[in-house]
Amino acid sequence: MGSPVHVRLASAGSSAHDLLLELAGTLVDRPSLTHDKAGRPQVPGLAVSVSYSPRRIAVAASYGGPVGIDLEELTPRDFRPLADRWFAQREVAWLAGQPDQLEAFLRLWTAKEAVGKALGLGLRRSGLRREMPLDGGPVDSAPGLAVTHLPCPDGVLALATPATASHQVSPGLDPLCARG
Repeated sequence: MGSPVHVRLASAGSSAHDLLLELAGTLVDRPSLTHDKAGRPQVPGLAVSVSYSPRRIAVAASYGGPVGIDLEELTPRDFRPLADRWFAQREVAWLAGQPDQLEAFLRLWTAKEAVGKALGLGLRRSGLRREMPLDGGPVDSAPGLAVTHLPCPDGVLALATPATASHQVSPGLDPLCARG
């Protein structure tokens, strides 16, 4: 089994940097936070990722990388134009057959975002056209990476990690995401 990936969530209004440093402090001594040229957070000795939604912040950290996290709220929206433009035919067909198409769309979208972050290329350069596993698991177009969806009431939370990683949701979570 690979290095565990630790995940922490908090309500919006909390500082994402503080939340990431708090999580990192459980893994390394005196963590420091910087950002690379593209603005991605970096903590020496860890692979880290951050995601924001209107109501929550999610952070992930692991000794073994890469790691990417994405969180989206289950709020009504017109997702069809995005799906038609960016999803592969197999993804569009799967989406059409799902009873909750918004949640299904967000499962694919968050997976694409998380994989783009894990690869360090962002969504536009790496994830939008990359086909995702329909129910999580290994990402064929990114060997060695897998996508996992963690329970998150009223939201969809995707984590992209090395396929051998385990996932640990940290104690003290925002009660909106504390299941699982």
